[in-house]
Amino acid sequence: MVAATPGQASSQSGPHPWLMLDQAAVLAERLRGARHVKVVSHIDADGLTSAAVAVRALERLGKPYDVEFLKSLRPGDVERLKNENPETLWFTDLGAGAAALFGDVEPVISDHHVPTARGKYHLNCHFAGEDGARYLSGSTTTYLVARAMDRANRDMAGVAVVGCVGDLQDTDAGRLVGMNASVVEDARGAGVLSPTVDTRYFGRETRSLVRILQYADDPCVPGVSGRNDACCQFLESLGVPHRHAEEDRRWGHLSTEERRRVLSAVAKNLLTKGYGAKSVRRLVGEVYVLKGEAAGEPVRDAKEFATLLNSTARYGEADVGLAIALGDRDDMYARGLELLKGHRANLVAGIQLVKEKGLTERNHLQWFDAGASIRETIVGIVAGMMYNAEGVRKDLPIFAFADAEAGQVKVSGRASRSLVAAGVNLSEVMRLAAGKVGGAGGGHAPAAGATIPRVKMQEFLEAADDALDDQLRGRKA
Repeated sequence: MVAATPGQASSQSGPHPWLMLDQAAVLAERLRGARHVKVVSHIDADGLTSAAVAVRALERLGKPYDVEFLKSLRPGDVERLKNENPETLWFTDLGAGAAALFGDVEPVISDHHVPTARGKYHLNCHFAGEDGARYLSGSTTTYLVARAMDRANRDMAGVAVVGCVGDLQDTDAGRLVGMNASVVEDARGAGVLSPTVDTRYFGRETRSLVRILQYADDPCVPGVSGRNDACCQFLESLGVPHRHAEEDRRWGHLSTEERRRVLSAVAKNLLTKGYGAKSVRRLVGEVYVLKGEAAGEPVRDAKEFATLLNSTARYGEADVGLAIALGDRDDMYARGLELLKGHRANLVAGIQLVKEKGLTERNHLQWFDAGASIRETIVGIVAGMMYNAEGVRKDLPIFAFADAEAGQVKVSGRASRSLVAAGVNLSEVMRLAAGKVGGAGGGHAPAAGATIPRVKMQEFLEAADDALDDQLRGRKA
């Protein structure tokens, strides 16, 4: 990989890095001149790390600030924020359509979702013709602004990478690309992150070997994943002990040769069962280790760090996640670990629920309705995990519904990269279909969401199916 900072174009930075950097400097200058800043961010890992990067940058400038986290920016939130009349609003990982909503108080926006409005202080890679699902996340976009405010903020590049990985921006290529890759290089240069090539299976730091294989889903291990006994037998057949001195072994306990043996056997299994070379290539990729963090802790691996953060704000405890992202490893960290246990249990229960209920198919999509059984804040995670599960169709997007407040329902959609390449854009589908039933939606081409009235759910599904039909036939909406 060619080393590059966000001030240098690399072969992975796309054709427009300077457009991003020039605009980041405009936002930085606005924030330097602010007397007080209210940071408003999203409740996922990308939003938490975005807020952490913003807070650290403001602290270094000695700027007073407040922080608020939102599930989405709804009309009621806009009115409330306008009535508060903040001197400076900074939206991070949120607000792609907010520039036109606040009148004279034009907000600062560092976001990566598909924008519906420009703005003097709006930094968004879509304006440079780049994909906000891969090129920059909310946290790495916010990092560009923080770095323009003060080069000392390069020490937050590792936290920004955690948010980026939490937004699954490394999934398609097996590594971070675009300007995200240059943020990785900043983090490496600052000595806070070590990118390395290893298995991309989740749980490298904290899960036992057996659990890594048992819950493997991208790709699954045919005939092994999902069954504890089969995982144990698989490892035993390779001469790789899964326990030592009455203790479960983790991936980090394995020698290089043992790791090679496991991955080679999984690859052979995939090829034998007809999964093809594409699945095999997904076994190994670039993973991101946070330097200075203890081995075996979730904050050492970017994927697990992001999951820890998701287990806080999505359960109404954003202050815990923000503190952890800012470096707390004491009381708030202990609370985060407690929340993580509950989050994992909820995900397992959610997946089991969907498997029991099954998926309903329409012409161009498949869907499930969790009702009140899965939190609206995690139904998108469950949808993504189900989409990677063995036996679930990958040639249809998956839509998930969960009860929200006041008779509303949250919709989360996921589509494969092959579908996106064929013309599917879930951000547009959500915007169009939700708009037809009195709701609102948006996001990215492969992952998007909406909030709609529950009584309009079937109408929404019909409209979404029609929109997907138009996209796949190349028709304009």
